[in-house]
Amino acid sequence: MQSRPGWLKLAAALVALALVAAACGRDDDDGGTGDATDATDDAAGDAADDAADDAAGDDGEGGAPAEAPGFDGETITLGVITPVTGPVALIGEPLTNGNRVYVDYVNAELGGVAGRYQIELVEVDSEYNPTVAVQQYNAIKDDVTLFAQVLGTPSVNAVLEQLERDNVVASPASLDSFWVREQNLLPIGAPYQIQAINALSWYLTDGGGEGQTICTAIQNDPYGQAGQQGVDFAAGELGFEVATTATFNATDEDYTAQVSQLQGAGCEAVFLVSTPTPTNGMLSEAASREYAPQWIGQSPSWLGLFALSPLAPYLQANFLLVGEGPVWGDTSVPGMAQMLAHVEAYAPEQVPDTYFTFGYAQAWSVVQVLEKAVELGDLSRDGIVAAMNSLDELAFDDLFGAYQWGRPEDRDPPRASTIFSVDPAAPTGLATRITAMESDAARAFDFED
Repeated sequence: MQSRPGWLKLAAALVALALVAAACGRDDDDGGTGDATDATDDAAGDAADDAADDAAGDDGEGGAPAEAPGFDGETITLGVITPVTGPVALIGEPLTNGNRVYVDYVNAELGGVAGRYQIELVEVDSEYNPTVAVQQYNAIKDDVTLFAQVLGTPSVNAVLEQLERDNVVASPASLDSFWVREQNLLPIGAPYQIQAINALSWYLTDGGGEGQTICTAIQNDPYGQAGQQGVDFAAGELGFEVATTATFNATDEDYTAQVSQLQGAGCEAVFLVSTPTPTNGMLSEAASREYAPQWIGQSPSWLGLFALSPLAPYLQANFLLVGEGPVWGDTSVPGMAQMLAHVEAYAPEQVPDTYFTFGYAQAWSVVQVLEKAVELGDLSRDGIVAAMNSLDELAFDDLFGAYQWGRPEDRDPPRASTIFSVDPAAPTGLATRITAMESDAARAFDFED
């Protein structure tokens, strides 16, 4: 194996130090079940409809909500299960701060939900460990109205069976397509599968990748499998084959085998499904070998610190990111302008961060559900489900795509993606390459699967 050039050693060291520092937490301030059975979905939907009918009067409005788990008549308490320690704390902390800022805005400027009920967040650490996530869920489930965040596909999968059994709603900080039809989940955004489909559709047509050897490198967990599912669907729709798939764990420290596998297979483009720490390790190893395929990262693979590290020139030349929405600072987008105003008011120390944006939008969606539940006069478990099923749309003023809502079988997530390139001068290290990219293949993806 070739020796690692000095500047790359420095790159790896500096980024690793930044990752460790970010993971240390806050100074002040993705094995469970899959989809529910059709019978369970129908029963839950019917119960929710009955609850809505009971709660609503002839004019469609209910009275003041009665006390319920997480609601004492004055304050609505929401749970947050997120990693604040471990390798994914880099995502958990800014994302949760996005939750906090939107809640601060609602409490301070709107007087709370429906102008009456303040929101309180109860935050617990999952360590990005599904077993710990289940323990934390059980520790606080009786004290919250719903879960405003459960971060990570593995953690969401781990608690899903209990959410269904307890009839508790949770917002996943994860974009797996399997969440779309789950009665007790409140997802936002275009799913990971859509990201992969759109990214490869664009790259193989307009992005210069026609005829190239396409490979994948995926995290060895349900999050990685979601990205792979999107790539496999795109391969069937677009007529290409995935030459090889390299797998790794979120906690791995050595990526020699994976990069050797990709390089040996002649991979000219690699779709990368990772969290930030593996991204750093994988690309540092590739750069040390002067192996330079076109890397296309799924949205959680990025960390703004990468653009400030000595690895930045390699990233500028070889890395693209697929996500959703505008770049940080694009005030031509109403939702972004609103978010930036709230950052200035409630978290002026917050640096530009794509995960913060997700957390802010996530809390925005939760408040839309809570507003509907108060309108219907019911903040109970059944009342929250009824409110979700009564909404036509979750909208974010273009910060994220509008999500067509209703009962699970009626839900249709956004199908457009943004392709970003690396720009160290930009606030999050990202510049827009193409926006609102919605491919024919993405439109064809069936969320019933």
